[in-house]
Amino acid sequence: MITDKKSPYRLVTDQQLAQLRAREDAIFNDRTAKSKAAFEKAHENLLNGVPMPWMGDWGTEHPIFLERAKGDKCWDIDGNEYVDFCLGDTGAMFGHSPDATADTVAHQVRNGITTMMPTLDSLEIGKELSKRFGLPTWQVAMTATEANRYTIRNARALTGRPKIMVMQECYHGSLDETLPHINEEGKLALRTDYDSNPGLPKDQLTRVVEFNDLEAAERELSHMDCAAVLLEPVMTNCGMVLPAEGYLEGLRELCTKYGTYLIIDETHTLSNGYGGYTRAHGLEPDFITLGKSIAGGIPVAVYGFTKEITDKINETYGNAGVSDPMGIGGTLAANQFAIAAMKTTLEKVATEEAFRKMFRGQERLSDGLEAVLKKYDVPWSLTRSGARCELQFMPTLPKNGTEAKNNFDWQLMYYTHLYLSNRGIIITPFHNMMLVSPVTPDEDIDRLIQGWDDCIKELAEIGTYNR
Repeated sequence: MITDKKSPYRLVTDQQLAQLRAREDAIFNDRTAKSKAAFEKAHENLLNGVPMPWMGDWGTEHPIFLERAKGDKCWDIDGNEYVDFCLGDTGAMFGHSPDATADTVAHQVRNGITTMMPTLDSLEIGKELSKRFGLPTWQVAMTATEANRYTIRNARALTGRPKIMVMQECYHGSLDETLPHINEEGKLALRTDYDSNPGLPKDQLTRVVEFNDLEAAERELSHMDCAAVLLEPVMTNCGMVLPAEGYLEGLRELCTKYGTYLIIDETHTLSNGYGGYTRAHGLEPDFITLGKSIAGGIPVAVYGFTKEITDKINETYGNAGVSDPMGIGGTLAANQFAIAAMKTTLEKVATEEAFRKMFRGQERLSDGLEAVLKKYDVPWSLTRSGARCELQFMPTLPKNGTEAKNNFDWQLMYYTHLYLSNRGIIITPFHNMMLVSPVTPDEDIDRLIQGWDDCIKELAEIGTYNR
């Protein structure tokens, strides 16, 4: 969601922000000299000096090169310690390298990694996921992107419809169907000059509506060409956006009315509880997708679906050979290494007690941040959801993706993240989302609150911009 927009509530002028940024850049470069050298060397063989594009997009002049991570902390190759509230953008939601998962991984790596054969652990996975989310049938993929792709493919095959409806400014992985958006002229388009995803076919695949707009959803679904609606129950891509009262229930009714499947992507919103947002709020999806954190960061994802869908797949394609006509699966998917890690993580790490600790931590963090905003009379707000919170550069919480985007301020966000990083704190890149793990102690939460306090105090004291 990179834009050149500035929040009307950014506090400081461009010149003031540039001066602050220059100071913090100098501190960062001094702290991370070895990372800078590694980054320069990496350009010889890695595109833009990183093995995956997002690793270069932390808003710093060069990325931090990691040495190790454990619990709620990371250490870089310069020896700097960081308290981590990004947690691999949810992949390490329960803390880095949980002991139970690490022990299982160490055992399993010497007893088979991948064979393209099922193991008894997979039976336990199916039972556990069914208990948590209320859907009876499950399949395993490598990533949440794949899980979303496979549910879309199933939905199209079972409905005979070509299109998918998604929310404005959503993100569900690098899927063609989920990357278009509505431009300022109200037309379906690429994300204009800022879309860095090449070669995407567009309008034949997707209908896009604003989150929380049931009228728009019904208008688009009434065309009767949407196989599925895909959404997060809380948007987490563009500044967290909470569902309005009755919105998710109303969307469920519309999907039923127009013969469209409802896919709930719980990859981030698993942080709302033992059975994700679905269980916590009694949702009734046709499909659920889930990835990132369910094996402690080992690449694996799952997707579940109703008995009705299970029966329809079997009736339409038969119990055998369904992978051939639908192109679902991958050689490494559901390998015994990932399955073993997932089983242990779900049973021993992602426990109900772990979620209670995460919720308590989030409340402590959010209460502290709201007190900071009040202390300095800063017109920003805070979104809370499960174990996450997000500082929004606007006085009221956004109701949809466009409203969030219009108050987004990329340069201000980059500055605040750099400021925190220089003080040994990491939060999620791309926006101000913060995630609390069950192993994050109160003193580390308080350290983040103090970091924001120091940063915001300075902005408020020198600020002359729209105050």
